[in-house]
Amino acid sequence: MEPIVIEGGKGTIELGADGIIHLSWRPGIVLDSDDVHAGMATLNEICDGSEYPMLVDMGTTKAVTRQAKSAFQIPCAASRIALLGSSPVDRIIANFTIERQTMPCPTRFFTSRDGALDWLRQGDSPTPILDE
Repeated sequence: MEPIVIEGGKGTIELGADGIIHLSWRPGIVLDSDDVHAGMATLNEICDGSEYPMLVDMGTTKAVTRQAKSAFQIPCAASRIALLGSSPVDRIIANFTIERQTMPCPTRFFTSRDGALDWLRQGDSPTPILDE
């Protein structure tokens, strides 16, 4: 499947041949609640009633608004979410989101794409946690 541009144009989403949803945000953007809701709507449309693990590449995201962080609590078609980042800012954003919000599915932060994909392929995890 080819990547689908999320409404608003700040990111793309696709269901990979590996059975994992890949969501990538454009470099340098500030995510607001409309962006998160648009991403979830696209995800739900692609998944068509099924759930899939999801890799969210946030490595070049500039910032996430408070309203956007609250929107992450809304359940969607993701069965588990790996947040992929690379900087201290990414870790702070993920830390706030994971530890201070009630996530709708197991969610972890990674700095390694391979580590994130391995975790997504493992299946269920008892609680959302922050990891590297």
